[in-house]
Amino acid sequence: MKQRKIPMRTCVVTKEKCEKKDLIRIVRTPEGNVEIDLTGKKNGRGAYLKKDSEVFAKAKKSGILNRILEVEVSDEIFNELNELIK
Repeated sequence: MKQRKIPMRTCVVTKEKCEKKDLIRIVRTPEGNVEIDLTGKKNGRGAYLKKDSEVFAKAKKSGILNRILEVEVSDEIFNELNELIK
């Protein structure tokens, strides 16, 4: 039987290649809203973060999501991310 390919994505903070299920996708919708995409299938520009509170803190401090998504990411998104992993 043919083995299935495991989707790999890169965390924008740590630059680690991880399985897609081990990452959280943050997406900027075509309307310009920033949302957390738990399904990984929402329409829009996306960025992946490793499921780790330290990674979320680094992303917030460095502003990397602002650059990648080309829009200001609010503190609410980072609060939601921290709630998700607790």
